[in-house]
Amino acid sequence: MHYISTRGNCNPVRSAQAINTGMVPQGGLFVPEFIPKIDINSINGSYQEIAYTVLRSLLTDYTDSEINDCIAHAYNSTTFDSDQIVDITGIGNNRFLMELYHGPTAAFKDMALQIMPYFLTYAKKKSGNSLHTVILVATSGDTGKAALEGFKNIDGISVIVFYPNGGVSEIQRLQMDTTDGLNTHVVSVRGNFDDCQTGVKEIFSDLELRELISKNDIEFSSANSINWGRLSPQIVYYFYTYSILVKSGSIKSGEAIDFCVPTGNFGNILAGYYAKEMSLPIRKLICASNKNNVLTDFFSTGTYNRKRDFHKTISPSMDILISSNLERFLFEISGHDAKAVTEWYHNLGSTGSFSVSNSVKKTMDSIISAGWVDETDVLDTINKTYKDHATIIDTHTAVGVAVADRLRTDSTPVVIASTASPYKFSCDVLNGMSEAVNADEFAAIESLSKLSGKKIHRAVDGLRSRQVRHNKVIDINEMKECVKSIIAGSIRR
Repeated sequence: MHYISTRGNCNPVRSAQAINTGMVPQGGLFVPEFIPKIDINSINGSYQEIAYTVLRSLLTDYTDSEINDCIAHAYNSTTFDSDQIVDITGIGNNRFLMELYHGPTAAFKDMALQIMPYFLTYAKKKSGNSLHTVILVATSGDTGKAALEGFKNIDGISVIVFYPNGGVSEIQRLQMDTTDGLNTHVVSVRGNFDDCQTGVKEIFSDLELRELISKNDIEFSSANSINWGRLSPQIVYYFYTYSILVKSGSIKSGEAIDFCVPTGNFGNILAGYYAKEMSLPIRKLICASNKNNVLTDFFSTGTYNRKRDFHKTISPSMDILISSNLERFLFEISGHDAKAVTEWYHNLGSTGSFSVSNSVKKTMDSIISAGWVDETDVLDTINKTYKDHATIIDTHTAVGVAVADRLRTDSTPVVIASTASPYKFSCDVLNGMSEAVNADEFAAIESLSKLSGKKIHRAVDGLRSRQVRHNKVIDINEMKECVKSIIAGSIRR
């Protein structure tokens, strides 16, 4: 298996090199040259066994022992609070929550960022790469902490995280700013997530800067879902969830189901698309958005337009207007038309919008349904889910449940990706449950624990008392110089 660029601007590489590089230096993202098929009848084991089957088909230059070693380090009782890694909870009417938040940072990003550091370590060994790798991360709240925890104190690797100042929850901010580790750096940027993401991409594509750091035996890589090593592990939980529903008798083997995914950067739902193309019986993928509904408009009209108001919402991890992984999806459904993808993204950069052809729009319609909900809908859904099913969900999961219910037209089973623990967004969750509104997130966490009867997630338990270790705040145009300063001052060769 080789990996190619969505813009046709680099030679094919093996998966280890794609993971090591992160994104195509000239612009574009790595994708597999073809999508392998998996016999769903062989998907019936533990999470670890299913992870091996899926990842082995995608990372063919890794040996069996290397893949199994990565899986063993990532998915175990030390890293995840659930023995099953992913728990499935029914909420009535053939609706199920795919709980992806039982890892160390209480968000779905752990599902990939607990294994990705091992992928990268092996990738470097396999290529004889002795360079020091600097992981650059833009985060809307959850990826940053998951990357910091995943790469913390790993030899030969440092991680720099940029997050939007005032654009994440207080819990998310403290999770990042209190991170220890000799190789971790956290920077708050005056701007929104799209600004952070654009800044990181510009640093990646700055060939002069890459040449400069290479003289000091340093290279860049990424832990965002632009990196195939981050995206590919997310495919696993779609197959695993399907197998659990078959085992429980909720569905029959081969029966098609829907998945609804609350998403901003399009990575999580893209993993579902790859699972579908790898033969998982998915009828529809439902793309759920909050008030930043650029994706809903795109799938409705075929025109992507980022020139719109940016809204800060109570589901901040989805407050995104430039969805990076959409590029991979468009490349796949256009028949690997790198020329068209290059033109679309040139237009997006120069004019702020692009429109796909009628044939591409028709293909999109056969795969994706899309919808969005506002803040009132989110709070109402939290309330209804708690009262009707004694289940507490966070603000992002509530977006998924609300959109799934709004777009549903029959009784086909639907799985909603539950992407974060309610403890991470405690005040808004408590507000949705119609309890006394409390502006103190930590008091709200205590209230949620009492209402649910469940232990506070370790990711937030005691967070308030942890020492703040990172407090740098910069402007958007200072990101490049900030990276150079961190490299010069903290990374020794």
